[in-house]
Amino acid sequence: LHRRHGLWFRLRKLIIWLLGVYIAIPFLVKLCPAIQAKLVFLNFVRVPYFIDLKRPQDQGLNHTCNYYLQPEEDVTIGVWHTVPAALWKNARGKDQLWFEDALGSSHPVILYLHGNAGTRGGDHRVELYKVLSSLGYHVVTFDYRGWGDSIGSPSERGMTYDALHVFDWIKARSGDNPVYIWGHSLGTGVATNLVRRLCERETPPDALILESPFTNIREEARSHPFSIYRYFPGFDWFFLDPITTSGIKFANDENVKYISCSLLILHAEDDPVVPFHLGKKLYNIAATSRSFRDYKVQFVPFHTDLGYRHKYIYRSPELPRILREFLGKSEHEHHH
Repeated sequence: LHRRHGLWFRLRKLIIWLLGVYIAIPFLVKLCPAIQAKLVFLNFVRVPYFIDLKRPQDQGLNHTCNYYLQPEEDVTIGVWHTVPAALWKNARGKDQLWFEDALGSSHPVILYLHGNAGTRGGDHRVELYKVLSSLGYHVVTFDYRGWGDSIGSPSERGMTYDALHVFDWIKARSGDNPVYIWGHSLGTGVATNLVRRLCERETPPDALILESPFTNIREEARSHPFSIYRYFPGFDWFFLDPITTSGIKFANDENVKYISCSLLILHAEDDPVVPFHLGKKLYNIAATSRSFRDYKVQFVPFHTDLGYRHKYIYRSPELPRILREFLGKSEHEHHH
């Protein structure tokens, strides 16, 4: 009986301690909004950890070159450029200048903007580059400032500026070849920020592809499965307001009203990170927006049974056809 009493006492102590931590966290986040910003970006999470980003060939990307670009004075970003599979043999042993010149070859270019956590060398990202390369696209991707081996502090403004810098760098080398922008997850927020700016300055990309997008960061944070506090009294005040205070909006729902280029949205019904209904809601906003009236807006759902979840849409055997049909029409628009 004495032992059982001691066990119950320890258990009760543990429960009280856990409860104390649970209640303390919202106050901590409220007092220090930087914590919430870190949880949005997760740029400190390096997976896979032991990868040398200077050597994309270690990830099976033998036709990829690693560059470093400098968007601003104290910012350096690491970039990977994968050439289309057709240029694979020629690319062997070539230097950065050869790769830059290759952007002018008659192949379309995809600028890929990855989501939070990890680096440009993340497994699912690498698999997508391989798929896109095999379909005949150049793939240019990079780590935003503060991610991977890129130098600088992460912020929404900074990420968008990095993307703009890389886009302009591509356009300066790609001649008349179509340039498409592909954003995944948090990268969809960067993508719509970027494309809105490009449309405002009248240099839109040839198409925008959003994979697993949300409407805006507040709605995404409220719907996120890890949000064990969503029923906590004052959830918005404790958790969502600090995100806004940190200057993080990623307002896809607002941006699409100012975007004028073809838009393709891909979303898996079983996505556990960005709920499917947010991607569908974003599509409905875009489809009825005046800015898209001359452009194609398409939503492609992937059934739960396929198991593509948040980051495995690249596995879809339908993807090449979907892209060919969608981007084929965009290229047609591009040339007329």
